[in-house]
Amino acid sequence: MSNEIEIGRGKRGRRAYSFDDIAVVPSRRTRAPGKVSLSWQIDAFQFDIPVIAAPMDSVMSPATAIALGKFGGLGVLDLEGLWTRYEDPEPLLKQIAGFDPADATARMQEMYKEPIKDELIAARLQEIRAAGVPVAGALSPQRTQEHYQTVLKAGVDLFVIRGTTVSAEHVSSDAEALNLKKFIYDLDVPVIVGGASTYQAALHLMRTGAAGVLVGFGGGSAQRTRATLGIHAPMATAVSDVAAARRDYLDESGGRYVHVIADGGLGRSGDLIKAFACGADAVMLGAALARSSEAPGHGFHWGQEAYHGELPRGERVEVGTAGTLEEILVGPGHRADGTTNIMGALRRSMATTGYSDLKEFQRVDVVVSPYHPA
Repeated sequence: MSNEIEIGRGKRGRRAYSFDDIAVVPSRRTRAPGKVSLSWQIDAFQFDIPVIAAPMDSVMSPATAIALGKFGGLGVLDLEGLWTRYEDPEPLLKQIAGFDPADATARMQEMYKEPIKDELIAARLQEIRAAGVPVAGALSPQRTQEHYQTVLKAGVDLFVIRGTTVSAEHVSSDAEALNLKKFIYDLDVPVIVGGASTYQAALHLMRTGAAGVLVGFGGGSAQRTRATLGIHAPMATAVSDVAAARRDYLDESGGRYVHVIADGGLGRSGDLIKAFACGADAVMLGAALARSSEAPGHGFHWGQEAYHGELPRGERVEVGTAGTLEEILVGPGHRADGTTNIMGALRRSMATTGYSDLKEFQRVDVVVSPYHPA
Protein backbone atom coordinates (compact mmCIF):
# COMPACT_ATOMS: atom_id res chain seq x y z
CA MET A 1 0.00 0.00 0.00
CA SER A 2 1.47 3.34 -1.07
CA ASN A 3 1.66 6.25 1.35
CA GLU A 4 2.01 8.77 -1.47
CA ILE A 5 -0.51 11.57 -1.64
CA GLU A 6 -1.39 13.82 -4.53
CA ILE A 7 -0.02 17.33 -4.10
CA GLY A 8 -1.43 18.43 -7.43
CA ARG A 9 -2.04 16.82 -10.79
CA GLY A 10 1.62 17.00 -11.70
CA LYS A 11 3.23 16.01 -8.40
CA ARG A 12 2.86 13.29 -5.81
CA GLY A 13 4.67 13.16 -2.49
CA ARG A 14 5.44 10.50 0.06
CA ARG A 15 3.94 11.06 3.50
CA ALA A 16 6.64 11.32 6.16
CA TYR A 17 6.48 11.60 9.94
CA SER A 18 8.34 13.54 12.61
CA PHE A 19 8.82 12.31 16.16
CA ASP A 20 5.85 14.45 17.21
CA ASP A 21 3.66 12.39 14.87
CA ILE A 22 4.27 9.01 16.50
CA ALA A 23 4.03 7.40 19.93
CA VAL A 24 5.38 4.22 21.52
CA VAL A 25 2.80 1.58 22.49
CA PRO A 26 3.04 -0.43 25.75
CA SER A 27 3.07 -4.22 25.41
CA ARG A 28 1.68 -7.00 27.60
CA ARG A 29 4.96 -7.19 29.54
CA THR A 30 6.63 -4.70 31.88
CA ARG A 31 9.85 -4.91 33.87
CA ALA A 32 11.71 -3.03 36.60
CA PRO A 33 13.75 -0.05 35.30
CA GLY A 34 16.79 -1.42 37.11
CA LYS A 35 16.71 -4.48 34.83
CA VAL A 36 17.18 -2.36 31.68
CA SER A 37 20.56 -1.94 29.96
CA LEU A 38 21.37 1.27 28.06
CA SER A 39 24.84 0.16 26.98
CA TRP A 40 25.94 0.54 23.39
CA GLN A 41 29.00 -0.56 21.45
CA ILE A 42 30.52 0.69 18.19
CA ASP A 43 33.59 -1.05 16.84
CA ALA A 44 35.78 -1.87 19.89
CA PHE A 45 34.30 0.88 22.07
CA GLN A 46 31.68 0.17 24.71
CA PHE A 47 29.59 3.00 26.20
CA ASP A 48 27.31 2.96 29.24
CA ILE A 49 24.79 5.30 27.62
CA PRO A 50 23.87 5.67 23.91
CA VAL A 51 24.60 9.40 23.82
CA ILE A 52 26.99 11.18 21.47
CA ALA A 53 27.33 14.94 21.89
CA ALA A 54 26.93 16.97 18.71
CA PRO A 55 30.18 18.65 17.59
CA MET A 56 28.96 22.20 18.13
CA ASP A 57 30.67 25.03 20.01
CA SER A 58 27.56 25.66 22.10
CA VAL A 59 27.60 22.04 23.31
CA MET A 60 31.16 20.72 23.45
CA SER A 61 34.37 22.10 24.90
CA PRO A 62 37.25 19.83 25.90
CA ALA A 63 35.93 20.02 29.48
CA THR A 64 32.36 19.00 28.60
CA ALA A 65 33.65 16.24 26.29
CA ILE A 66 35.60 14.87 29.25
CA ALA A 67 32.60 15.19 31.57
CA LEU A 68 30.30 13.36 29.14
CA GLY A 69 32.91 10.63 28.71
CA LYS A 70 32.98 10.09 32.46
CA PHE A 71 29.18 9.66 32.42
CA GLY A 72 29.61 6.89 29.85
CA GLY A 73 28.81 8.80 26.66
CA LEU A 74 30.93 10.15 23.82
CA GLY A 75 31.82 13.81 23.42
CA VAL A 76 32.72 14.95 19.90
CA LEU A 77 34.69 18.18 19.55
CA ASP A 78 34.09 20.42 16.53
CA LEU A 79 37.58 20.68 15.06
CA GLU A 80 36.53 23.69 12.97
CA GLY A 81 35.12 25.62 15.91
CA LEU A 82 36.41 28.32 18.20
CA TRP A 83 38.47 25.83 20.24
CA THR A 84 40.75 25.22 17.24
CA ARG A 85 40.87 28.85 16.09
CA TYR A 86 41.68 30.66 19.37
CA GLU A 87 43.97 29.89 22.31
CA ASP A 88 41.25 31.02 24.73
CA PRO A 89 37.76 31.07 23.21
CA GLU A 90 35.92 31.55 26.52
CA PRO A 91 35.59 35.36 26.17
CA LEU A 92 34.24 34.90 22.63
CA LEU A 93 31.68 32.36 23.77
CA LYS A 94 30.43 34.83 26.38
CA GLN A 95 30.24 37.52 23.71
CA ILE A 96 28.13 35.29 21.45
CA ALA A 97 25.68 34.72 24.30
CA GLY A 98 25.32 38.49 24.64
CA PHE A 99 24.89 39.39 20.97
CA ASP A 100 21.79 41.26 19.88
CA PRO A 101 19.69 38.85 17.75
CA ALA A 102 19.61 41.35 14.90
CA ASP A 103 23.35 41.20 14.24
CA ALA A 104 24.35 37.89 15.88
CA THR A 105 24.87 36.08 12.57
CA ALA A 106 27.11 38.79 11.06
CA ARG A 107 29.22 39.05 14.20
CA MET A 108 29.65 35.28 14.44
CA GLN A 109 30.73 35.18 10.80
CA GLU A 110 33.52 37.61 11.68
CA MET A 111 34.68 35.51 14.66
CA TYR A 112 34.81 32.31 12.63
CA LYS A 113 36.99 33.88 9.91
CA GLU A 114 40.00 33.23 12.14
CA PRO A 115 42.01 30.36 10.57
CA ILE A 116 41.95 26.86 12.05
CA LYS A 117 45.29 26.01 13.65
CA ASP A 118 46.62 22.45 13.49
CA GLU A 119 48.51 22.86 16.76
CA LEU A 120 45.25 23.69 18.54
CA ILE A 121 43.52 20.65 17.02
CA ALA A 122 46.31 18.50 18.48
CA ALA A 123 46.27 20.25 21.85
CA ARG A 124 42.49 19.95 22.35
CA LEU A 125 42.39 16.27 21.44
CA GLN A 126 45.38 15.49 23.64
CA GLU A 127 43.67 17.25 26.56
CA ILE A 128 40.67 14.93 26.20
CA ARG A 129 42.88 11.85 25.88
CA ALA A 130 44.81 12.78 29.02
CA ALA A 131 41.55 12.52 30.99
CA GLY A 132 41.23 8.85 30.09
CA VAL A 133 37.95 9.02 28.14
CA PRO A 134 37.30 8.07 24.49
CA VAL A 135 38.43 10.77 22.06
CA ALA A 136 36.36 11.89 19.06
CA GLY A 137 36.62 14.90 16.76
CA ALA A 138 34.57 16.07 13.79
CA LEU A 139 35.40 17.74 10.50
CA SER A 140 33.11 18.72 7.66
CA PRO A 141 33.62 16.95 4.32
CA GLN A 142 35.07 20.20 2.92
CA ARG A 143 37.83 20.34 5.57
CA THR A 144 38.60 16.66 6.02
CA GLN A 145 41.36 16.41 3.42
CA GLU A 146 43.09 19.46 4.87
CA HIS A 147 43.18 18.46 8.53
CA TYR A 148 42.64 14.72 8.92
CA GLN A 149 46.33 13.85 9.20
CA THR A 150 46.68 16.25 12.14
CA VAL A 151 43.65 14.62 13.76
CA LEU A 152 45.05 11.12 13.35
CA LYS A 153 48.49 12.10 14.67
CA ALA A 154 46.88 13.67 17.73
CA GLY A 155 45.06 10.42 18.34
CA VAL A 156 41.32 9.87 18.05
CA ASP A 157 39.33 6.77 18.87
CA LEU A 158 36.49 7.71 16.52
CA PHE A 159 36.54 10.15 13.62
CA VAL A 160 33.33 11.97 12.63
CA ILE A 161 32.67 13.48 9.20
CA ARG A 162 29.55 15.57 9.68
CA GLY A 163 27.73 17.96 7.40
CA THR A 164 24.16 19.07 6.83
CA THR A 165 24.08 16.31 4.25
CA VAL A 166 26.93 14.05 3.17
CA SER A 167 26.90 11.89 0.06
CA ALA A 168 29.18 9.14 -1.17
CA GLU A 169 28.93 10.67 -4.65
CA HIS A 170 29.64 14.37 -4.18
CA VAL A 171 30.20 16.18 -7.49
CA SER A 172 32.46 19.23 -7.60
CA SER A 173 34.33 21.10 -10.32
CA ASP A 174 36.13 23.40 -7.85
CA ALA A 175 38.32 20.87 -6.07
CA GLU A 176 38.99 17.18 -5.76
CA ALA A 177 36.00 15.66 -4.01
CA LEU A 178 36.51 13.57 -0.88
CA ASN A 179 36.43 9.92 -1.94
CA LEU A 180 34.79 8.50 1.17
CA LYS A 181 35.29 4.85 0.28
CA LYS A 182 39.05 5.21 -0.28
CA PHE A 183 39.43 7.61 2.65
CA ILE A 184 37.68 5.35 5.17
CA TYR A 185 39.47 2.26 3.86
CA ASP A 186 42.86 3.91 4.41
CA LEU A 187 42.14 4.95 8.01
CA ASP A 188 42.89 2.85 11.07
CA VAL A 189 40.07 4.33 13.15
CA PRO A 190 36.30 3.83 12.83
CA VAL A 191 34.47 6.63 11.02
CA ILE A 192 30.97 7.97 11.68
CA VAL A 193 29.59 9.89 8.72
CA GLY A 194 26.46 11.87 7.90
CA GLY A 195 23.94 13.34 7.66
CA ALA A 196 21.81 11.16 5.50
CA SER A 197 18.04 11.10 5.45
CA THR A 198 17.05 8.54 2.80
CA TYR A 199 17.40 4.80 2.37
CA GLN A 200 19.53 5.09 -0.76
CA ALA A 201 21.88 7.80 0.56
CA ALA A 202 22.46 5.83 3.76
CA LEU A 203 23.07 2.58 1.87
CA HIS A 204 25.75 4.32 -0.21
CA LEU A 205 27.43 5.65 2.95
CA MET A 206 27.35 2.17 4.51
CA ARG A 207 29.12 0.79 1.45
CA THR A 208 32.02 3.20 2.02
CA GLY A 209 32.97 1.25 5.14
CA ALA A 210 31.59 3.70 7.70
CA ALA A 211 31.08 2.30 11.20
CA GLY A 212 28.08 4.55 11.79
CA VAL A 213 25.73 6.78 9.79
CA LEU A 214 24.26 9.99 11.17
CA VAL A 215 20.60 10.44 10.30
CA GLY A 216 19.30 13.97 9.96
CA PHE A 217 18.98 16.94 7.69
CA GLY A 218 18.02 20.30 9.13
CA GLY A 219 16.10 18.76 12.01
CA GLY A 220 17.87 20.52 14.86
CA SER A 221 16.65 23.54 16.78
CA ALA A 222 19.59 25.67 15.61
CA GLN A 223 19.09 24.88 11.91
CA ARG A 224 16.83 26.63 9.44
CA THR A 225 17.47 24.45 6.39
CA ARG A 226 13.79 24.13 5.57
CA ALA A 227 13.36 27.92 5.48
CA THR A 228 16.52 28.64 3.48
CA LEU A 229 16.81 25.65 1.13
CA GLY A 230 13.29 24.23 1.23
CA ILE A 231 14.73 20.88 2.37
CA HIS A 232 13.55 18.95 5.41
CA ALA A 233 13.51 15.31 6.47
CA PRO A 234 10.96 14.39 9.16
CA MET A 235 13.03 12.35 11.57
CA ALA A 236 10.79 9.39 12.43
CA THR A 237 10.59 8.43 8.77
CA ALA A 238 14.27 9.20 8.13
CA VAL A 239 15.50 7.00 11.01
CA SER A 240 13.18 4.18 9.99
CA ASP A 241 14.35 4.37 6.35
CA VAL A 242 18.03 4.31 7.34
CA ALA A 243 17.38 1.41 9.74
CA ALA A 244 15.95 -0.48 6.75
CA ALA A 245 19.16 0.29 4.83
CA ARG A 246 21.16 -1.10 7.77
CA ARG A 247 19.15 -4.33 7.65
CA ASP A 248 19.57 -4.74 3.90
CA TYR A 249 23.28 -3.86 4.03
CA LEU A 250 23.74 -6.46 6.77
CA ASP A 251 22.50 -9.09 4.29
CA GLU A 252 24.38 -7.61 1.33
CA SER A 253 27.71 -7.47 3.18
CA GLY A 254 27.44 -10.88 4.79
CA GLY A 255 26.98 -9.64 8.34
CA ARG A 256 28.57 -6.18 8.63
CA TYR A 257 26.48 -4.08 11.04
CA VAL A 258 26.54 -0.30 10.57
CA HIS A 259 25.22 1.75 13.46
CA VAL A 260 22.36 4.18 12.91
CA ILE A 261 22.73 7.40 14.92
CA ALA A 262 19.81 9.82 15.02
CA ASP A 263 21.07 13.40 14.73
CA GLY A 264 18.45 16.15 14.89
CA GLY A 265 14.99 16.81 16.30
CA LEU A 266 15.99 15.32 19.68
CA GLY A 267 15.42 18.20 22.06
CA ARG A 268 13.57 16.23 24.74
CA SER A 269 13.62 12.74 26.20
CA GLY A 270 10.45 11.66 24.40
CA ASP A 271 12.08 12.44 21.05
CA LEU A 272 15.13 10.28 21.64
CA ILE A 273 12.97 7.42 22.98
CA LYS A 274 11.04 7.48 19.69
CA ALA A 275 14.32 7.59 17.74
CA PHE A 276 15.31 4.26 19.31
CA ALA A 277 11.82 2.90 18.65
CA CYS A 278 12.31 3.74 14.95
CA GLY A 279 15.59 1.84 14.82
CA ALA A 280 18.41 4.07 16.08
CA ASP A 281 21.37 2.50 17.88
CA ALA A 282 22.45 5.81 19.48
CA VAL A 283 21.55 9.49 19.43
CA MET A 284 23.62 12.60 18.78
CA LEU A 285 22.35 15.37 21.05
CA GLY A 286 22.79 19.11 20.57
CA ALA A 287 20.15 21.33 22.16
CA ALA A 288 19.45 18.78 24.92
CA LEU A 289 23.04 19.10 26.18
CA ALA A 290 23.35 22.82 25.37
CA ARG A 291 20.86 23.33 28.23
CA SER A 292 23.41 22.18 30.82
CA SER A 293 24.94 24.75 33.15
CA GLU A 294 28.42 23.62 32.04
CA ALA A 295 27.70 24.01 28.31
CA PRO A 296 30.02 26.52 26.60
CA GLY A 297 27.07 28.25 24.91
CA HIS A 298 25.86 29.83 28.18
CA GLY A 299 22.21 29.03 27.45
CA PHE A 300 22.48 29.60 23.69
CA HIS A 301 22.87 27.06 20.89
CA TRP A 302 24.24 27.25 17.35
CA GLY A 303 25.93 25.11 14.73
CA GLN A 304 28.23 25.59 11.77
CA GLU A 305 25.30 26.56 9.55
CA ALA A 306 24.78 29.69 11.67
CA TYR A 307 28.04 31.34 10.62
CA HIS A 308 28.43 30.09 7.05
CA GLY A 309 30.23 32.83 5.14
CA GLU A 310 27.91 32.89 2.11
CA LEU A 311 24.56 31.34 3.03
CA PRO A 312 23.76 30.97 6.73
CA ARG A 313 21.24 28.16 7.22
CA GLY A 314 20.97 28.35 10.97
CA GLU A 315 20.94 30.84 13.79
CA ARG A 316 21.89 31.26 17.39
CA VAL A 317 18.87 30.24 19.48
CA GLU A 318 18.27 30.64 23.19
CA VAL A 319 17.66 27.25 24.83
CA GLY A 320 18.12 28.32 28.47
CA THR A 321 19.57 26.21 31.26
CA ALA A 322 17.73 23.15 32.58
CA GLY A 323 20.30 21.86 35.07
CA THR A 324 23.77 20.43 35.39
CA LEU A 325 25.03 17.92 32.84
CA GLU A 326 24.51 15.22 35.46
CA GLU A 327 20.89 16.29 36.05
CA ILE A 328 20.19 16.41 32.32
CA LEU A 329 21.67 12.98 31.66
CA VAL A 330 20.94 10.87 34.73
CA GLY A 331 19.02 13.10 37.12
CA PRO A 332 17.57 13.64 39.48
CA GLY A 333 15.16 15.55 37.28
CA HIS A 334 13.34 18.62 38.55
CA ARG A 335 11.18 19.31 35.48
CA ALA A 336 8.40 17.37 33.79
CA ASP A 337 9.19 18.65 30.29
CA GLY A 338 11.66 16.01 29.07
CA THR A 339 14.76 18.15 29.54
CA THR A 340 16.25 16.44 32.62
CA ASN A 341 17.10 12.83 33.49
CA ILE A 342 16.78 11.85 29.84
CA MET A 343 18.49 8.50 30.41
CA GLY A 344 16.10 7.79 33.26
CA ALA A 345 13.20 8.52 30.90
CA LEU A 346 14.61 6.14 28.29
CA ARG A 347 15.15 3.45 30.90
CA ARG A 348 11.60 3.84 32.25
CA SER A 349 10.02 3.80 28.78
CA MET A 350 11.88 0.60 27.91
CA ALA A 351 10.83 -0.96 31.22
CA THR A 352 7.20 0.10 30.75
CA THR A 353 7.10 -1.53 27.32
CA GLY A 354 8.91 -4.67 28.52
CA TYR A 355 12.28 -4.41 26.78
CA SER A 356 15.63 -5.09 28.44
CA ASP A 357 18.09 -3.57 25.96
CA LEU A 358 18.21 -1.12 23.07
CA LYS A 359 18.38 -3.73 20.31
CA GLU A 360 15.16 -5.28 21.62
CA PHE A 361 13.51 -1.89 22.00
CA GLN A 362 13.94 -1.24 18.26
CA ARG A 363 11.11 -3.76 17.80
CA VAL A 364 8.59 -1.89 19.98
CA ASP A 365 5.22 -1.05 18.40
CA VAL A 366 4.50 2.55 17.48
CA VAL A 367 1.36 4.32 16.33
CA VAL A 368 0.79 7.45 14.28
CA SER A 369 -0.59 9.83 16.87
CA PRO A 370 0.16 13.51 16.07
CA TYR A 371 0.77 15.64 19.13
CA HIS A 372 -0.84 19.06 19.27
CA PRO A 373 0.28 20.93 22.39
CA ALA A 374 -2.22 23.32 23.87
